Amino acid sequence: MAVKPSKADKKIAYDAKLCQLLDEYTQILIAAADNVGSKQLQNIRKGLRGDSIVLMGKNTMMKRSVRMHAEKTGNQAFLNLIPLLQGNVGLIFTKGDLKEVSEEVAKYKVGAPARVGLVAPIDVVVPPGNTGLDPSQTSFFQVLNIPTKINKGTVEIITPVELIKKGEKVGSSEAALLAKLGIRPFSYGLVVLSVYDNGSVFSPEVLDLTEDDLIEKFATGVSMVTALSLAISYPTLAAAPHMFINGYKNILAVAVATEYSFPQADKVKEYLADPSKFAVAAAPVAAAGGGAAPAAAPAEEEKKPEPEEESDDDMGFSLFD
Repeated sequence: MAVKPSKADKKIAYDAKLCQLLDEYTQILIAAADNVGSKQLQNIRKGLRGDSIVLMGKNTMMKRSVRMHAEKTGNQAFLNLIPLLQGNVGLIFTKGDLKEVSEEVAKYKVGAPARVGLVAPIDVVVPPGNTGLDPSQTSFFQVLNIPTKINKGTVEIITPVELIKKGEKVGSSEAALLAKLGIRPFSYGLVVLSVYDNGSVFSPEVLDLTEDDLIEKFATGVSMVTALSLAISYPTLAAAPHMFINGYKNILAVAVATEYSFPQADKVKEYLADPSKFAVAAAPVAAAGGGAAPAAAPAEEEKKPEPEEESDDDMGFSLFD
């Protein structure tokens, strides 16, 4: 007969497993597991099998194991996990792409009925339409101030009604009505709260950023640095081209206004003295940029007026003369 392990043995085995996972994996997703059933969690483990492992446990045990492992290995980066172990959370150790793993976890959400006393995570709206309930069930709707009418022997909701607001507790009447209508308004699953990657902790929204988003944010940052550098006249790599151009403009303005000159200013002065030269120089550039001019539409052949028939009056006499 197999000997049942004691609580102490279970704690030792759990501590060894967590420490082993911390050594093998550098990427961890911290996920909330509120209202997640054992069957649902089993399906998630199957879906992530291969490059990811889901580990659940008591927060006190996980904090203790992480703290002791950090002291043992000297890797203080593990301590960044301790503040994240709050509430009903689990750890998803992975070697795969963090975004793909997060999306895979989000697939395993299941619908759930509205239970009495449960805090609504979303707004619950009952849509209009035929409910299929007989007229004797109108008392539920009257208690909740839902406008109804009897249509073909069944109760019909006239307008959409916001039954429960986000953050409110589900009452007994609301739960009974939703159960009668067969509405399962809530869906639950593992929700990624934070991401741990080689000692760095960041929000899961970072995983949704694309290369275009990063380029846009980088360009915005460069623009801000350039504007600040130009405003305080502090040279930076981003502002250097603009500073050179502004300096050239200032020198050119001085040369145009005075007798001082240099080769680039001579050309500008020549254009100012005779603007027609600038028009001649700009014409090839405009032609190259605009392309060849569209061919003119063939002119319609002018219609020659048809000769008018000569009347008797035009001949100078009349037949009746």
